[in-house]
Amino acid sequence: MCGRLNVTDSPGVRALCEQLEIDFWPDEGMRFARFVRATERVTIILEHQGRRLARNAVWWLLLEPDHSAPVMRFKPSRYTSFNTRYDKLNVPRSAGYQAFRQHRCIIPVAGFGESQKTGSQMCYHDMTVEPGQQLAMGGLYREWHGHDSHGNVFVETSCSVVTLPPHPKLRQIHQKSTPLMLSPEDNSLQRWLDAGITEPAVLGDLLIPVIRHDLLVQPINKPSLYQPVGESFVIHAD
Repeated sequence: MCGRLNVTDSPGVRALCEQLEIDFWPDEGMRFARFVRATERVTIILEHQGRRLARNAVWWLLLEPDHSAPVMRFKPSRYTSFNTRYDKLNVPRSAGYQAFRQHRCIIPVAGFGESQKTGSQMCYHDMTVEPGQQLAMGGLYREWHGHDSHGNVFVETSCSVVTLPPHPKLRQIHQKSTPLMLSPEDNSLQRWLDAGITEPAVLGDLLIPVIRHDLLVQPINKPSLYQPVGESFVIHAD
């Protein structure tokens, strides 16, 4: 499972956003952070009516009204949904079923992190691409409509990262799954983002795990401290 995202202000992230010719950006600008956790906000890119839009979304696909707040707002649901498994995308009534067909998005990133328990010890690894490389996670988004204290309608956006079966090259880092990694160089990113594609079978080949960029892997003690605990190494692209 993909548990944290690295969205530093890298040349690759900038170049990808420029290449996509995004028409609208969120008022508060793009969210940059080396360590984005689930339930935090992250910038996604989606396509709507032929236009590319950027939004800051809650990284947790299922939201629910927060009735404890004085002003209406949404909070992450009790159901874990920061990732959406590939084998749930075609299950009717699952959280990602309609989103897979109508609301796909990408998340431009400089890298991502994984954790895995080995015996009684938790091991953490951070993976990044070369600064100029254009990496994006394939995701889903949903919209949640509410009313503020003045009766005005507002929209909250949520998102998840699609996870695939484990990749052999990543088994030492995470044995259960692999995030959907996309690239503009092989057209995988453009296909996933294309809102005109609504037939799931057309995207079936993207649900096979592929490493599309070389990944620099750094073992760390924990994500919050980010201290190396071993030699870095490279996992080469397929």
